[in-house]
Amino acid sequence: MTNNPLRVLFLCTGNSARSILAEAVMNQLGKGRFIGYSAGSRPAGEPNPFAISLLQREGIDTSFARSKSWDEFAAPDAPKLDFIFTVCDNAAAEECPYWPGQPVSAHWGLPDPAAVEGSDAQKAIAFAETYRALYRRIGAFVELPLAALDEITLKAKLHEIGGQDA
Repeated sequence: MTNNPLRVLFLCTGNSARSILAEAVMNQLGKGRFIGYSAGSRPAGEPNPFAISLLQREGIDTSFARSKSWDEFAAPDAPKLDFIFTVCDNAAAEECPYWPGQPVSAHWGLPDPAAVEGSDAQKAIAFAETYRALYRRIGAFVELPLAALDEITLKAKLHEIGGQDA
């Protein structure tokens, strides 16, 4: 690991909820040591309004938030990625593009809060639960002593973190 910020991509199918929340949390908790990004295999076109509302309530600037294709991160001029985390089961099962540099990857699947049916309050609760789970997982990840971990141990730790809240 270098002194440069490590780049972390969060993938989901629509890139409108879970991956957007994860990107925001990574950039908040990463404190310059990590840079978070998000993308989707089939972008929804815009972030989910419940995700944006939640981030704003948490005091997070949402100007970064846009729904984008993972193809942006497979392009030759894309940032070099160090880690890729899938946060939905659909994205984990899809054939991903080739990622230059062979980033470390793990699956951190969570239920889709955008799929919750019911009142706005019930939907807001689902988004809040997803946000809290991502916050815990990303918090655990940024505290890992990455420079001291061999690849096998790192992958085991990432798997363990991804199993939280399951």
